[in-house]
Amino acid sequence: MANNKKNNNTQSKSSSKFIFWIIGLVAIGILALIFFGNHSKDQEKSTGNEIDYSNQPFLGKEDAPVSIIEFGDYKCPNCKNFDESVIPIIEKELVDTGKAKLYFMNYAFINVDSTRTAKFAESVYQVLGNDTFWKFHDLIYKKQPEDTKYEKIDLFTEKFLSDTLKEVASDADVNKVVKHFNADKSKESFQKDMDLAEKLGATGTPAIYVNGQPFEGQTIDHLKDMVDKAAKGE
Repeated sequence: MANNKKNNNTQSKSSSKFIFWIIGLVAIGILALIFFGNHSKDQEKSTGNEIDYSNQPFLGKEDAPVSIIEFGDYKCPNCKNFDESVIPIIEKELVDTGKAKLYFMNYAFINVDSTRTAKFAESVYQVLGNDTFWKFHDLIYKKQPEDTKYEKIDLFTEKFLSDTLKEVASDADVNKVVKHFNADKSKESFQKDMDLAEKLGATGTPAIYVNGQPFEGQTIDHLKDMVDKAAKGE
């Protein structure tokens, strides 16, 4: 159903040591991005791992033994950083190796842009499929303003979203997505994400779950260990 979004080229021996240290430094920042630097919404934490993964955008092989969820908000600066700096490492270490598949689900709470963009992205997925969704997903984060003062301002209008989609889809396909979005046909799938985020106890974004259990580690190695244990049923 889904294809990997991107593949990393094999690094040359002369640069491998340098890349190793760069990856290590970035990976150390996972904890800060998820737990200390994330955007939060106060709520009572609950647990649960009965998850319906059907009709959700994901990266990786459909038969990968472990499911990782990232809950994100398209207006969250830390989600932008996570998408650009950490997701490529998760892809290389866990998705491309077939150990896990990575789902993106919405936890939109910052402002009206958050909900509008999440529902529009759901329409992109439902109308145009997984590959176009991920292209659109990355573009939205890329276009997120660097200045956080714009975080609460209504910037991601319907025109902005449709114009952004035109960069990766034809005008005819964009019109189909806009029609789907305006008919509120993505409402149910959006609410499904929001309900799951609340059920699992997400308190901010980005939030990572492995087979329904919250990731509370500090590095990519901790995440790899958690995935390996989940694959063994531990």
